[in-house]
Amino acid sequence: MRQKIRRRPVLQVAAALAVAAPLALAPAAPAVALTADQATEAFDAFVDAYWDPGAEYFFTYSDHQVHAEHAHGPQGGLYTDYWWEAQLWEMVMDRYQRTGDPEARAMIDDVYDGFRTAYPDPLANDWNDDIGWWALGSTRAYELTGDERYLAAAEDLFAFVSAHEDDTYGGGIWWKNVDVGDGARNQKNVATNAPAVVTAMRLYAATGEPAYRDTAVRLYDWLDDGFHRNGQLRDHVEGDGTYVDWDWTYNQGTFAAAALEMYRDTGDAAYLDDATGAVDWAVAHLTSSGTFLREGVDDAGGFKAVLTRAVRALVDEAGQVQYEAVLTANASQAARQVNAQGIGGYDWTAPAPDLGTTAIQSLAAAATVAVLQHAEPDGSTGVVEGTGEYQAENAERSGMGSESSSDGYTGRGYLAGWVDDGSAVTFHVHVTEAREYALALRYAAGAGAATRSLVVNGAATSVPFPGTSSWADWREVTVEVPLAAGHNTVVLAVDASAGDGNYLNLDRLVVPLGAGLDPEPVPDPEPVPDPAPFPDPGAGGAAGVGASDGGPEGVVASGSRGAPTVALAGTGASVASAVLIAAALAGAGVALLRRSTRACRGD
Repeated sequence: MRQKIRRRPVLQVAAALAVAAPLALAPAAPAVALTADQATEAFDAFVDAYWDPGAEYFFTYSDHQVHAEHAHGPQGGLYTDYWWEAQLWEMVMDRYQRTGDPEARAMIDDVYDGFRTAYPDPLANDWNDDIGWWALGSTRAYELTGDERYLAAAEDLFAFVSAHEDDTYGGGIWWKNVDVGDGARNQKNVATNAPAVVTAMRLYAATGEPAYRDTAVRLYDWLDDGFHRNGQLRDHVEGDGTYVDWDWTYNQGTFAAAALEMYRDTGDAAYLDDATGAVDWAVAHLTSSGTFLREGVDDAGGFKAVLTRAVRALVDEAGQVQYEAVLTANASQAARQVNAQGIGGYDWTAPAPDLGTTAIQSLAAAATVAVLQHAEPDGSTGVVEGTGEYQAENAERSGMGSESSSDGYTGRGYLAGWVDDGSAVTFHVHVTEAREYALALRYAAGAGAATRSLVVNGAATSVPFPGTSSWADWREVTVEVPLAAGHNTVVLAVDASAGDGNYLNLDRLVVPLGAGLDPEPVPDPEPVPDPAPFPDPGAGGAAGVGASDGGPEGVVASGSRGAPTVALAGTGASVASAVLIAAALAGAGVALLRRSTRACRGD
């Protein structure tokens, strides 16, 4: 059973059900798979791999060694840094809130004690978002345990962070508490301000102090005016007032959580619309065949859990049961990819490497544990096919960038600048049945005919792409290939030795499932501003940029925590959206009955 939160009464759940956005009907989605034991097994495996009971702290890597790639935190990076430990604390609280497990309850205190031992002065940190996460976690710990020390900590930490709010860029809290006022060395972002809204509202609920609510309203209005664009969240504002548009599940989740808090307080359906709009945008644009995308390593490896935690709250606190199926599908896919040691990796659609050969970062592994706590098990087993639509800009890639400047693409954009030998895009495709599939590749070849090598589970095929009249002239090539039941690796690459060459823009891959998905292009999207330039993330995804060893964590927050895997304006309809909505409808009735039963029991 999920533990009840000590919060003020909420009377608007019935209203939430009444104003929930209408859902379009679509063909039934394939069955998903999640069993009741998997959440417990994942948590236990994580504790076994990463927890040091002597230090009361989590290790950064599964091999308990310092790695130069992320050497930040106590003992030169042996243990997780300031921000990571806050996220792992949230995961422990996810576990306790789900089960009431005494071990998890004790670990709430242990993690906090270990953190305060490692950081005796938690305000000695240059990054307001990092401090803000410990304030937010402390409010949650207070709500779950009733321990007054957590409330006192939350108030102290939030007072420090909120003191860095000013009217530069129209309002908001600065990301760093140094270089305040210097837009060339600092910024204001969703990562700092959306969690601050949540913290302020929870402190208002705990104390009744109106100043907390006033701060929350002020920060939320500022975010809504400057960062929120029909569900999509901009990342940050800097310099002379330039907004940077990077897309992260983290931003979508924190804003949804902020909007939910405002809705809980006011009952105003506009806030609920903001919350569901942010989640709906993420489901439609930040997924790969229905599973939230790989966003990179380091900080980005944990972003998805921030979103799924907000989705869980929308279900529990606002009756948005249409998201039960989304959570279960993602948890099911993530659970199927854990390695022999029960640890998940950076990509919920790809098998995690064995810990005997590859050290996995604790933050990414914790995201798998978290989503399993957030989802309701459906008791079934089997392959999670998803929607069959794989947006190219959401896939793992190296040697190419992303754009959204040529009309007619689907999703958020497409892969472009793709010509170098060895450059490739990798899709992790899941099907229930081993047979031949007609893979549909949507592309544009405005520079003339191009050729690529399609490598499916190691078997290569040459694929010609006829030239198109322009870069806005999108066409499809269909290739028949055998796929195995379960996971398949599908790579499209430039292999000069095989004769591959010429520029090619790739929009998406569609794998027909069941009755099949319509591979035809959707109507042209409405024009939106082009995104800011961003670096090529490479095959490994986005990597954070850290501070000096031994000091407080200095990696950038949210979209600012390293270059994003993709930074595109969100436009275009999505095949995935319709199928995910169908899955949500299929699970909504059962989930609503389950929630109502729990309410009657007082669970």
